[in-house]
Amino acid sequence: MAILICGGAGYIGSHVNKALNRQGYETVVFDNLVYGHREAVKWGKFIEGDLKNPTDIEEVFQKYKIDAVIHLAAYAYVGESVIEPEKYYFNNIVNTLNLLRVMRKFGCKRIIFSSTCATFGEPETMPITEDVPQNPINPYGFTKLTVERILKDYHNAYGLEYVVLRYFNAAGADPEGEIGEDHDPETHIIPLVLDAALGKRPDIKVFGTDYPTPDGSCVRDYIHVSDLAQAHLLALRYLEKGGKSEFFNLGNENGTSVLEIIDAVKRVTGKDFPVTLADRRPGDPPYLVGSSEKIRCVLGWQAKYADIDTIVKHALILRKSR
Repeated sequence: MAILICGGAGYIGSHVNKALNRQGYETVVFDNLVYGHREAVKWGKFIEGDLKNPTDIEEVFQKYKIDAVIHLAAYAYVGESVIEPEKYYFNNIVNTLNLLRVMRKFGCKRIIFSSTCATFGEPETMPITEDVPQNPINPYGFTKLTVERILKDYHNAYGLEYVVLRYFNAAGADPEGEIGEDHDPETHIIPLVLDAALGKRPDIKVFGTDYPTPDGSCVRDYIHVSDLAQAHLLALRYLEKGGKSEFFNLGNENGTSVLEIIDAVKRVTGKDFPVTLADRRPGDPPYLVGSSEKIRCVLGWQAKYADIDTIVKHALILRKSR
């Protein structure tokens, strides 16, 4: 029995693939390599294919006996989703329906889905619990919420069992330095600040310093990518033991501002670099921090690398070599 990891050549997917293989699972990575990297698939089998082509998916299920699917394949640039919503609706929703149809055909009834805190929009209460109303403010968040609802309907109609993990801000890299973050274009704050510290970019821009936060910059919940991977492993074991379909928020419960990230990078690298203050970007909520109480209680998950300096140190290992 194998675990299919859709999007397993990407940043989070490659760490999930490593975590599962370390625990003895046979994995099959399925990725179109639009944003993923073939060299990141260092464990399990690899099949290049695209979820937009049902025949590609069927070939995987014909070749391997798939016990469960971990679905991380999605477009995830918020700004781009506003400019090109059709691209996101087709890739994130239609392609997921293609996957679910093939799963039904081959009798595969377990899936772990990569969702996002963007489904909540601009919540009024913090930290964000699973029962906070979901009101996404961009097409990316809406596509993820739509899939969440599709999974619930498939559970009721077809007996599909699922775990939905709503990520907050994935950060850091494999502590052993085997894999890490490699986006093109890079939009994540920690690698961007590290690049400024390493002289790979002229400065780092801070978008907005007048938010109602302690230092005026946006506050986010950064969770180490290896801790994210561990959550997928626990979710898989939970479903294997007959656990009921569930939604979990996945964060550290620690808010870190953009300016605090910059300070952490300066501490870790010992480097100073130019910081440019810029206007707010539309659609950036001032404060997003998630509660992890439910996933701790139900799955026994615990963040191993919660300290922001540790997250930055691990990210730096890979960033230096790029």
